[in-house]
Amino acid sequence: MEDDNQIHVPPSFMAVYSDARGRLREKAPTVRARYELCEDLAGHLVEHAQTLYHVQAPSEAEILRRIHAGLCAAESGVSVPEATWVVTRLAELLAWPCPELPAPAADATPSPPVAR
Repeated sequence: MEDDNQIHVPPSFMAVYSDARGRLREKAPTVRARYELCEDLAGHLVEHAQTLYHVQAPSEAEILRRIHAGLCAAESGVSVPEATWVVTRLAELLAWPCPELPAPAADATPSPPVAR
């Protein structure tokens, strides 16, 4: 993604939108916008995850799995591959080990959800 934009989209997120040959399936501005949304979402979920950990006291892995399940719902505004990326990033931000997350369904597309 070579242009004048200052936002660096990490390879881990680029992979969400890349085909098997590493080519983007979406235009660069779309991928950049989705990255910004997902990075912001991960950042906003930090406090929520910490609160759940201290209030409900389930394991770190269970909290991350529950958040992932919620983000995989159609109404969340992110695709399943994006949800997986968000939770992986959330685990990084929290310095928690990331549990095994369900693999995206074979028919899941990493395209942004359709606005309703």
